[in-house]
Amino acid sequence: MTAIETVIIETPDTAAAEAFYAAAFGLGDELGFRASEAPTSGFRGFTMSLIVSQPSTVDSLHSTALEAGATEIKPATKSFWGYGSALQAPDGTIWTIASSSKKDTGLATREIDDIVILLGVDDVAATKKFYVGKGLEVSKSFGSKYVEFATADKHIKLSLYGRKAAAKNAGVSPDGSGSHRIVIRGDAGTFTDPDGFVWEAA
Repeated sequence: MTAIETVIIETPDTAAAEAFYAAAFGLGDELGFRASEAPTSGFRGFTMSLIVSQPSTVDSLHSTALEAGATEIKPATKSFWGYGSALQAPDGTIWTIASSSKKDTGLATREIDDIVILLGVDDVAATKKFYVGKGLEVSKSFGSKYVEFATADKHIKLSLYGRKAAAKNAGVSPDGSGSHRIVIRGDAGTFTDPDGFVWEAA
């Protein structure tokens, strides 16, 4: 089963990015940083999601991210699927923070259950087929709408969504061009997928 070890965020200022993520979310080895001046504008075609157990954890992570310099896209609020928020890091990466629970069920924590890389792709079915060909196993699939892959390290997951749907979920326009400024590092090998997302061998 494929393991995703690190998500590398490309940014002009790696020191600032490292400091932001440590202060905002307390993330460590799950993220790496690489200097890049590759041009990019608008929606980069993906979001990063933090999945947590309850609303108070969403509120805590959202608050510290704003204090560290993030820009709020959607305030934390209840919805039919749970409770969540969206914001943009200073490096431009869009993050959502979500819990399937609408009520706290225990003491407040800052524990992150999963990190999900949500790729907004042009053709979900075609990209799903590509990744299956690279050895990834499908754990959930809703036709040509959404796909989630099983990973050996359950902490970092990969999913596919249509580009417009991914942007709508994050609360931003789907328009954008240039570099994704993200590299996925794992044991699936080194390649570039149909939508231009780059993988590197761990």
